Amino acid sequence: MQLYGKVAVITGAASGIGRATCIAMMDLGIEAIAAVDRSSQIIEQCNTLNHEVGRSVLVPYVGDVTSDEFRRSVFADLRHRFGVVHICVPAAGITRDRLAVKHHKDNGGGVDIYPRSDFEDVMQINLIAPIYWALETIATVAEDRTRRGMPKWEPSEGTQGGVVFIGSVSSMGNKGQISYATAKAGLAGAQATLAKEAIFYGIRCNIIHPGYTDTPMVRALGEDLIRQVILPQTQLRRLLRPEEVADAICFLLRNSAVSGSLWVDAGWHPAA
Repeated sequence: MQLYGKVAVITGAASGIGRATCIAMMDLGIEAIAAVDRSSQIIEQCNTLNHEVGRSVLVPYVGDVTSDEFRRSVFADLRHRFGVVHICVPAAGITRDRLAVKHHKDNGGGVDIYPRSDFEDVMQINLIAPIYWALETIATVAEDRTRRGMPKWEPSEGTQGGVVFIGSVSSMGNKGQISYATAKAGLAGAQATLAKEAIFYGIRCNIIHPGYTDTPMVRALGEDLIRQVILPQTQLRRLLRPEEVADAICFLLRNSAVSGSLWVDAGWHPAA
């Protein structure tokens, strides 16, 4: 699938993988990108990048990706502007890392479990929100095809669009990430289901599982942890670069023969 003439929505677009994916798609000639982020800095970033490429590609939207009202308002505006949204890369994410059950030796042997509120926050942002941004995208294509009297896709038409979820190597299980790992594993189930359903409208659905990437979220783990725990278990002995992950995302969208999961993990092999 070529990106020319396509419209995409990318969440978490102000930094990390989301921002890198915006830039990669712009370089590939995409028509328009809804750049969604909770930070108002996305507005200035869009203006700067649009100026650099000499055309208005990025359309900024500021809000909470977990809000149904905000999501619907973004898609209502996109329908008004473009009619159809063909591509979705829901890249917004958070971590709330700590052990699932923690024993306090210095507190009389007390034990506490992972806070439910943190678990629910991670599920909302990393699992539920990505799924619903993807569903809204698929819905715009379905509506357009119904209007044109051709709801069921035929291969001769070529791929109509694509969804790429951002999974993680943590989906296989990772110490201290009970909520994050669960959310990312859940996305794999959503991807496998939508891959079967959305192709009815000509939309492919894949998932990419990045290793530890040089993003603000990973840097927040602390330089000592990155150096002592993460890098020694990575064959490349470095963090991935966001643009490397973005390149893999665009590869999944453009090469229709590649389906399912793509692991971009820099040779990540965690210790038991």
